[in-house]
Amino acid sequence: LSIVVAIFFKKTMFKSHEAPFVMELPPYRVPKIKTIIGHVWFRGQLYLRKMAGVILIASALIWALSYFPRTEGSKTAQLENSYVGKIGHAVAPVLQPLGFDWKMGVALLTGIAAKEVVISTMAVLYQDDDPNSTASLSDKLRAEVHKTGPNKGSPIYTPLAALAFLLFVLIYIPCIAVLVVIRKEAGGWKWAALMAGYTTFLAWTISFLVFQIGSLF
Repeated sequence: LSIVVAIFFKKTMFKSHEAPFVMELPPYRVPKIKTIIGHVWFRGQLYLRKMAGVILIASALIWALSYFPRTEGSKTAQLENSYVGKIGHAVAPVLQPLGFDWKMGVALLTGIAAKEVVISTMAVLYQDDDPNSTASLSDKLRAEVHKTGPNKGSPIYTPLAALAFLLFVLIYIPCIAVLVVIRKEAGGWKWAALMAGYTTFLAWTISFLVFQIGSLF
């Protein structure tokens, strides 16, 4: 996809004469164990800070949106009528041709903050009515079925739907931080918006083709 998009942009939006690029490469040496450990420690710290910041805040926000407004009944009914449920049902028609339900739509929306938030969002959305349940998230996903529509009672997370979902997550907007960097480097939000738009379009198109073509077999 990167190669195809690069060729397309080069022949359409970024037509220009090629300029020679020369860069002197530094001498390469076998890295020392101390250097490797230091680099791994540094990158690990960065990730832990990100997890403790963006992911924690996003998870708390999703919990709040799924907790209010309060309604009587089970956790499932509460989730359906919460703010996050309303957001999910609003985007559901756009994602239905891809085999996604409204909860998957919510996870994709929150994943714009960081891709890791997709999993934490799903963990919040698939809470059990039974507080003593020890079922893992993967078990809950396997047990999830369509509640309404022509596929009522059938599993939501079929291998085909899961593959389409994984492809969507891989291809669409990387994260808000990337958009901010693009705005800063390119000198405006229009390039960041272009990037967000075409990656989401590519993600929807690829997932649609995979799910619809795969459903024929």
